[in-house]
Parts: sequence; structure tokens; C-alpha cells
Amino acid sequence: MLITSNDIDAEIDKREIDKKQIFHYLGYCDDCKPPSRVSSLIDEYSENVCHLIDPAYSYAIKNIEQVKGASVFIDGAIVLRSNVIARLLEECRQVALFVATAGKRLEEMSRHLAENGLILQSAVLDTIGSEAAERVVDSVQARIDDLATAQGYCTSPRFSPGYCDWNISQQKIIFKATNNDSTGVRLTEECLMIPRKSISGIIGIGQCSNNVKHYNPCIKCGKHDCQGRRDT
Repeated sequence: MLITSNDIDAEIDKREIDKKQIFHYLGYCDDCKPPSRVSSLIDEYSENVCHLIDPAYSYAIKNIEQVKGASVFIDGAIVLRSNVIARLLEECRQVALFVATAGKRLEEMSRHLAENGLILQSAVLDTIGSEAAERVVDSVQARIDDLATAQGYCTSPRFSPGYCDWNISQQKIIFKATNNDSTGVRLTEECLMIPRKSISGIIGIGQCSNNVKHYNPCIKCGKHDCQGRRDT
């Protein structure tokens, strides 16, 4: 099953922007209160960010054929290579591979602000763009959740190339599997995405067990200073 669209039903709006997460992106700890200037910029830009978001996505749901060691063999001659991903997908029957983006307009505006010396404004808008991209993927994951529920299955947390031992070069496989031309996202030679406010990854689909729904490799990882660490 391959689904592509540039029409997210629920428009990204100020209610969906997690301001605490914006503070975190900007480097403020949980106990730190940002200056009023920063807080007011976040409020202002969050209020109007929907006009700068052009959400688009593409995802494909594939059957998992076999998991062998750190390799996951998926229908369509797709092979994912990662110990972390293999441990998740050995518990699943299917996997959804996705690419989603908040579009390029917000990035263009952020760059325009920086070029005109408005560095703070640019930084705030850029971080809101990162949060908006996450909200686009939330919408995609909700749709995959609905499809899984209809089959009597549950979904896993999402994981992206570059996470733990999953090499970022495997974004090429995800892009190929999702026939990604419809999203307007492209990969550089270094496997970075353009527009930058884009996210690719996988979501496991399987029986409703904790090994699927709440899979978290960070529990067994001692790297506590990792920026991608998930709550344990």
C-alpha cells in the first residue's frame, strides 16, 4: 500500500505547537524561563505559522518477510540494517515507511530574516519549523494507527535513520520505497533532506504487546547524554 498526499486534514496551528519543546530546541532547560522577548516571539510566530506550512507526506506499508541478525528483509527487496530496528521489527508483521515535510516556505522566511540581520527571529522561527514538522508526522502516524487498528494491530513509536545504530544512508531506501517525488523532498549526496523541515522513518505494525507499542532501546543504553534519548 502506497499513500501520497499534500493535503493534511488538520492544519498546523498554534494549539499544536508545543512551546516547552520550542524552549528545549532553543537551549533552555526545564527550570529556565526564557526572556520575555523570546517568549513573545514564540507566541507571535506560533500564532501565524500555519501560513508558512505546506505539509506533504508519502508512506508505504510493507510486509516483513524475515529478520536475521541486524537485517530486516521487507517485501519489495527492501533491506533495513540496524540492530535497534531489527529488535523492533522482529516483533512486527508489517512496517510503514514514511517521508513527511512541513515544506520550504518557513525555511525561506527564516533564511530571509537571518540575511536581514534578524538572527533571534530567524532562530525562533526555525525551531518552530522543527516542531511543525513533528506535528505533520503526528498526523501521518495517526492515519497509520487507524489502519493498524482496523487490522487488530498496534503501532510502535517511530524511528528515523541516524537514530542509534541506524545509518543515515538508509534514507535512500525509504525514499525509494515511498516513491517520494510527490512530497517535494530530495536527498543530498550526504543523505540530508531538503527542505530541512522534513522527517523520514519507519513505524512498526504488529500485535498489541509492550514490545511493539512501547519499544524503547534507550532503556538498555548507558549513553545518558544522548540528545535523541527517549524518556525511560
